[in-house]
Amino acid sequence: MKRCFWVDEKSEIYTKYHDEEWGVPKYDDRDLFELLILEGFQAGLAWITVLKKREAFRKAFDNFDVKKVSEYDKTRVDELLMNDRIIRSRSKIEAAINNAKIFMQIQKEFGSFSNYIWGFTDNKVIKNMTDEFPVKTELSDRISKDLKKRGMKYTGSVIIYSYLQAIGVVNDHERGCFRY
Repeated sequence: MKRCFWVDEKSEIYTKYHDEEWGVPKYDDRDLFELLILEGFQAGLAWITVLKKREAFRKAFDNFDVKKVSEYDKTRVDELLMNDRIIRSRSKIEAAINNAKIFMQIQKEFGSFSNYIWGFTDNKVIKNMTDEFPVKTELSDRISKDLKKRGMKYTGSVIIYSYLQAIGVVNDHERGCFRY
């Protein structure tokens, strides 16, 4: 079975992520929040690093309950900084808390974060028709600009493009991949 070039087939966790999750359209706000936060933590690191720590992140961040994360205080930040099972970056942890608050504001404004994010494409999946894969696009630029204007952190265009791929707004599976 042919997969996208980036999949390390020796890694069960990476193969499973590619085969079952990456590029699959997601509409549940909890899932959308989890991946948004994980993409921010991935900045400057390999995605496999995040995947290996994903279960620990879920436990540490209350299964990505956006309301609970939005209420984290300094004590909770200090606890997270002591957790060696996650990526311990004060700026990324603080950004996750900040972004949770803004995520909830977007939910209130649009009825759900799903409505907001999918609204950028009129609820359509953008399917890549070539095997040239950009790291950002005009779409990710627009979304990044809007999220930053709202006050979100770790939401640059490259991170947002990766996020759009992860949540299935963009289908960037290679044409020869069985998931294409």
